[in-house]
Amino acid sequence: MIRGLSHIGIAVRDLEAATRLWVDVLGFEKTHLETVEDQGVVVQTMTAGDLVVELMEPTGPETPVGKFLERSGPGLHHMALDVGDLDGVLERFRDAGLPLINEIPVDGKEGSKVAFVHPKGCTGVLVELAEPGP
Repeated sequence: MIRGLSHIGIAVRDLEAATRLWVDVLGFEKTHLETVEDQGVVVQTMTAGDLVVELMEPTGPETPVGKFLERSGPGLHHMALDVGDLDGVLERFRDAGLPLINEIPVDGKEGSKVAFVHPKGCTGVLVELAEPGP
């Protein structure tokens, strides 16, 4: 059901400055830039070897990432797991009593479907379940 780590999501206030750090200093390669309207974020995806990092800048203060930045400041926002059957994983998690933020999948970047599990149910970590798009 869970195939591995999809990516690590990091909330930032200034996407351009953060991207320069991750590319110029840390050596990551930019692979994809997208505005995900449903999530209220602009996402810069980058890779280094097998590691995928998403820098996320909110499109406004009332978005989930905007509220996160106000409450917690920049930093680790979530860990995303790569799943092959998102509906099946959600059913399994629901049956286990995990608190889901999304009962049904929503649109993610690059045509993916995603759902989030509340940190209360995953040892304090916001977990994104990501099923890649076609």
